[in-house]
Order: sequence, then C-alpha cells, then structure tokens
Amino acid sequence: MKEIPITNFKNLKIGSTENTKAGTGCTVFIFEKGAAVGLDVRGGGPASVESELLKPMAAAEKIHAILLSGGSAFGLEASCGVREYLEERGIGFDVGVTKVPLVCQSCLFDLAVGEVGTRPDKAMGYEACKNAETGNYKDGSYGAGTGATVGKVKGMDFCMKSGIGSYAVKTGELMVGAVVAVNALGDIFDWKTGKKAAGLLGEDRKTFLDSEEEMLKINQVIENKFVGNTTIGAVFTNAEFNKTKLCKIAGMAHDGYARSIRPVHTSADGDSIYAVSLGDVKADQDMVGTLAARVVSQAILRAVEHAESAYGFPSAKEIKKALDEKQA
Repeated sequence: MKEIPITNFKNLKIGSTENTKAGTGCTVFIFEKGAAVGLDVRGGGPASVESELLKPMAAAEKIHAILLSGGSAFGLEASCGVREYLEERGIGFDVGVTKVPLVCQSCLFDLAVGEVGTRPDKAMGYEACKNAETGNYKDGSYGAGTGATVGKVKGMDFCMKSGIGSYAVKTGELMVGAVVAVNALGDIFDWKTGKKAAGLLGEDRKTFLDSEEEMLKINQVIENKFVGNTTIGAVFTNAEFNKTKLCKIAGMAHDGYARSIRPVHTSADGDSIYAVSLGDVKADQDMVGTLAARVVSQAILRAVEHAESAYGFPSAKEIKKALDEKQA
C-alpha cells in the first residue's frame, strides 16, 4: 500500500476558494461523467442540500458535484453557483430542454470566526468550480477549512485553528482517499499514537484540557448548546459500487471520525461523510469501508497539522513550537 495524491482519481476535479478576511470558503468536487454517491450523517445539527437524492430509494443513480462550505445554512447559496457552472457546460441530468446538475452540499459553522455577514454565496461556488479546471486544492486553512476550529466545549475562547485535510492510498488497482473539513466540538487525536494533536486549551491558551472530561463536569441539562461545529468530508474510491453500498461505506468511514475526534457525533455537530464511486475496479465493500475509515482519520490529522494560526486562534504548529521552546 502506498500514499497517492488525492488528485489521482479519474472523473474528479477539485477546486477551492476562500475569503481569508471573512474567514470562510468552499471546496467543490466535480464529477463530469456523474458518479454514484452515498451519504451518512451522524451529527445532530447538519446543514445540507439534496441529501434525499442519496437515499437508496431515490431515483437518481448519479450526481455531478459535492460542495463543502462554511457559512452554516447561509452558505447553502453557494451550490447555486455550482449548478450554474455545470449547466453552462452541459453537465447534468438530461430533461430534454436542458441538463439539470445534481449537486449535494454540506456546510460547517464558521460565522463566529471572521466577518459574520460574509458567507459563501453563488459567486464563490462558481469560482470554486473555475478553480477546479486547473486544480488548486491544498491542505490547511483553505476552502471549506478556512474558518474551521476545534475544541469548543467551553466556547470559542479556548479553541484552536483547524482546516481541511486529505489523504489517499493505492493497493493493487484499488484507490481510496478522503478530504475532510475539520470543525469539531471535540479534540483531535493522532489515530495511530493516541496523542492529542489539537483541541480545547486551558486558561493559558498554551496547554491542553480534555474536552470529554470538561464535558463530564457539566452536571446540568444544556438546552441551547453552542452549535458552531460540524466535520464534513468525502471518501473517494475507484471501486464500483451503487449508492446503497456507498451509504454503508460512508457509515464505516465514520469510524475514522470516532478514532480521531473526542467527543464526536454530538448534538452540537452536523458530522457528515459522502462516499463516491469513481471507477469500475472490483473490490470488497467491507474492505473499502475499513480502508475509508483509515484515510478519513489521516485526513483529519492532516487538517490540523497543516492549519495556520488565524483570527486569534492558535494552530497545532504554534502550540507545538511553544512546547518545544519550553522544553529546550
């Protein structure tokens, strides 16, 4: 098994755009030939478009794009730009008079990071598609990960900067990869070592607290929890599956969230994973699902490792540097 670039998949174009000042952005995945897609949502507060298309009983067998964005529910407007871009190029479901692009979208909450009045809109969605023509995807504080943060059990005052990350592998002919925008309520861990990589900070904003332990100290019912969270991502494979099996693979990929984020799948998160089939390689569904969980975990780790400090939130790089200097 070897690592490969996330851009190695056929029938996949990835583009990102962001408003760095406002602290928001979006990342689009375009499937010009269409692709079978499944979805599994585990969080309690999702914001999404066209999720019903991905249920096994829905008629649509393929969709044409997935958009991940910031902006919470306001950011859902950005998918209009993706549809416009695809229709102009004759990509979509043929209805005779035109072709209707089938575009799914999931949003994360970044309204409390930069400028609350600036959100991903139609123009930003269109621009992300234009950028996909040449491919400008990068791990870190870009696209849907521009305003992402983690470790928010005690609110925004003690959280850290996060971002978007990717990881892909090839074994034989089979390829499996993931892109994840990490905006979790909980802490982020290295799934291999168990070491904390980012999350809730103490009063000094230099050392870690344990989000689960802090949550357990709150011995009361909280009716209106801080919902500025949600980790959203997509798993890609060149194996051939229908959307029923892809929904199961997406569900197995959530194990990657569980290994890397604690706590995870809370009522204050909208955790969602898409699973996309981009080829005709024959592979076992459970094997691909198991591998999907691994690449998701590694993509989550990449997201926090490549993030840069911004908007007053320290990154994992900054915290590590401070710790190294203290120990020197």
